Amino acid sequence: MTGKELREKYIRFFKEHGHAEISGFSLIPENDPTVLFTTAGMHPLVPYILGAEHPAGKRLVDYQRCIRTGDIDSVGDASHLTFFEMLGNWSLGDYFKEEAIRMSYEFLTSPRWLGIDPEKLSVTVFAGDEMVPRDEESAEIWRSLGIPDGRIHFMSREHNWWGPAGKTGPCGPDTEMFIDTGKPPCGPDCKPGCSCGKYFEIWNDVFMEYNKKADGSYERLDRRCVDTGMGLERTTAILQGKQSVYDTEFFVPIIRAIEESTGAVYGKDPEKDVSIRIISDHIKAATFILGDERGVTPSNVGQGYVLRRLIRRAIRHARKLGVEGNFVHLPAQVVLDMYKEYYPLLAEKRDFVLEELRGEEDKFLKTLQKGEHEFEKMLPNLLKNPKKVIPGRIAFRLYDTYGFPIEVTEELAREHGLTVDRAGFDEEFERHRERSKQGADRVFKGGLADHTEETTKLHTATHLLHQALRIVLGPHVQQKGSNITPERLRFDFSHPEKLTPEQIRKVEEIVNQKIKEDLPVTMEVMTLEEAKEKGAIAFFTDRYDEKVKVYSVGDFSKEVCGGPHVERTGVLGRFKIVKEQSSSAGVRRIRAVLLPPDGSSEE
Repeated sequence: MTGKELREKYIRFFKEHGHAEISGFSLIPENDPTVLFTTAGMHPLVPYILGAEHPAGKRLVDYQRCIRTGDIDSVGDASHLTFFEMLGNWSLGDYFKEEAIRMSYEFLTSPRWLGIDPEKLSVTVFAGDEMVPRDEESAEIWRSLGIPDGRIHFMSREHNWWGPAGKTGPCGPDTEMFIDTGKPPCGPDCKPGCSCGKYFEIWNDVFMEYNKKADGSYERLDRRCVDTGMGLERTTAILQGKQSVYDTEFFVPIIRAIEESTGAVYGKDPEKDVSIRIISDHIKAATFILGDERGVTPSNVGQGYVLRRLIRRAIRHARKLGVEGNFVHLPAQVVLDMYKEYYPLLAEKRDFVLEELRGEEDKFLKTLQKGEHEFEKMLPNLLKNPKKVIPGRIAFRLYDTYGFPIEVTEELAREHGLTVDRAGFDEEFERHRERSKQGADRVFKGGLADHTEETTKLHTATHLLHQALRIVLGPHVQQKGSNITPERLRFDFSHPEKLTPEQIRKVEEIVNQKIKEDLPVTMEVMTLEEAKEKGAIAFFTDRYDEKVKVYSVGDFSKEVCGGPHVERTGVLGRFKIVKEQSSSAGVRRIRAVLLPPDGSSEE
């Protein structure tokens, strides 16, 4: 079965079971400061899991592009990916464990669908602990479907529990489905979840039936939801009997392009295979980030930093394969062609994607030249070292400050009769990675969109700001991205030049006037065409579903949006722009805050 067939069968199966197909969302989460990228199909739907009504109903299905960077240093093995697609279906207060598990079993084993031998299927369920009882309900449903006790494994919270994303909120047990690959067990305790490769996880059903309270206790939810996820690439690999996701059609064309450009042959040299896999994964991820509707370009912060790291890591590995000049745009062209059917925006942004890749590659090649120059400056002192060893801290400084690959440092060292303290470098690198991981944990600690009172107010203020900018600057102003924390809003918009102090003052005056008027904020559900006919702003049209929410702020603003919003503008306080700057070519960025009406907390 091809990946295309799997994707289409999954959608068709759940549509036949009453689910509405919805479009996937941007890779850049909207108004959610807790994550840099959309990490799972569940992520964009969290507001609806938390209780908001989805315009398409209570049963949903989609495929969602995702980026996960937590294991970026593991990419290069046979299974880890930075970019992947997730197939998902949801029940928002509709069906629960019985129907979810039965549908999962039917899709996996029915000859009409995936046709997996039920004898190869093993499952895990939550074993329970002192806080929440054992999930016997799920286990009994699996037994009723013919899965014997020997293939039903009760696992700890670490393995079979989801959430809450923060300290409190919806959470619950899950049940995971595994395919026995036929490999011999690694020992008497070998079971699903073991890393030996005998069991391959294919699907996960999460049952959000509890709410964790501030005191650490759990209460049953009145509105229970189901969230499921199936990795498209991984599942395709197991259905095709492949040993690696890189052996499927999701990567073979990209690898062929890398082979043609480098002369390397995949499958002949394990070390070169690692480089080829890293290049293929990272360029695919970078292509999708650049081709996203919310517009990210390489930079030194946030999503832009991750993008830059992916591109530059791919370039470093291309150099290991002997590439000297521009290269990364070649496999990127293959990615653009492979995915344009399902993600048409990639075709629209093709020139932009390739131009950004070439530009970043040019910058990095210059960076490498700087690193080589710095190495030459250090060389006289390095040669005085009687041990002829470059300390690990110096090698790491070249890497950290100049982006200079350790492999290049080792090459230059050999040319001058030196060696590198690789163990020392690795120690410095691990300390750096641990610091980075701690920082990432703080960013990725959530996953739940922040819908506190403060962020809800700022979300409504963003709509007022958007319309005020269009009044002051002109109708060419279009939203290019936004990010909201409890402290401030950040809004990116199309405009060719810096705003003048007078323009900023006028925008603030308009927003504050609308706050003073205490306008009502109302919501209607309608089709996208109806929304446009009524004058609603809707720029990300390729990612909207058949039914959309339209929020109106009095007669001042009308915009397609998922929410949430306040009921009246009068509660917002006083709007203040604290910074206006360039975000990228032709895009400006505003940071703004809401202050008490009397301004007593002015920054």
